[in-house]
Amino acid sequence: MELRQLEYFVAVAEETNFTRAAARVHVAQPAVSAQIARLERELGQPLFDRARRQVRLTAAGAAVLPHARAALSAVADARAAVEELTGLVRGSAVVGTVTAHNVDMPALLAAFHAAYPGVEITLHTADSDRLVDGVRSGRFDVVIASVGADEVPDGLAVDVTTDEVIDAAVGHGDPWGDVSSVPVAALADRSLIALPPGTGLRRRLDEACAAAGVAPRIAFEASTPQELADLAARGLGVAIVPRSVARHHAGLHPVAITPELRGRLVLAWRADGPVSPAARALIGMAREHLRVTGDA
Repeated sequence: MELRQLEYFVAVAEETNFTRAAARVHVAQPAVSAQIARLERELGQPLFDRARRQVRLTAAGAAVLPHARAALSAVADARAAVEELTGLVRGSAVVGTVTAHNVDMPALLAAFHAAYPGVEITLHTADSDRLVDGVRSGRFDVVIASVGADEVPDGLAVDVTTDEVIDAAVGHGDPWGDVSSVPVAALADRSLIALPPGTGLRRRLDEACAAAGVAPRIAFEASTPQELADLAARGLGVAIVPRSVARHHAGLHPVAITPELRGRLVLAWRADGPVSPAARALIGMAREHLRVTGDA
């Protein structure tokens, strides 16, 4: 008994016609008929009633059909397993992140490399807009990017890594050095220190100012929240930073912004579309890494 005989048998059973079955399996109709005849001789029973215009299964054929389907399914699963293994042995995965985040990326990538040493891993940094667009286009397999407090970008699935309030922060000699909070509109009167356009934190600032009917005046831009904090501590303006940065920098006084601004960092990957075995393994390990470190 050969696999092609079972394949032809299932095709004829489902198409109820030898000609259509032959077209489905891309062989000539006589070849299908010949293989079915060989299978019937091997089993010692006719599998089809050919007396009518529409080919029907005999009792023996009906009994064989589920086993034939199961055999073909098992072969397909075996092929898929080999393809999956090949993808993990020879595959590649591309990771993108913002410049500042709370994920221990070296530990994650080291663990993944130990588990799948044949997979080539590439790591890039970019702003959040480019990262989100890159996942959608397939340039990145998984990213850490900043999004709005209730935002899930179209076409992506996400796991939240941080969800944090955004504060203003000033040096201790600043006029706001003893102020606890300010309205968003008041930011327009100060020289601001912020991340560049395209970053999630900058987008939250621009959105809040637009809602308040004011335009922010950006005096300095830097690539990480820590750099923003250092500039503000030198008296160069008001830094717009995550609350954890504002409250843990010795040279800064945190100032709450009202209404409250919030930003989230997320692990993001494509919700739909093809995903390579290597990328799927990396996404799974990254999600587990976040769960374990979050529970710790």
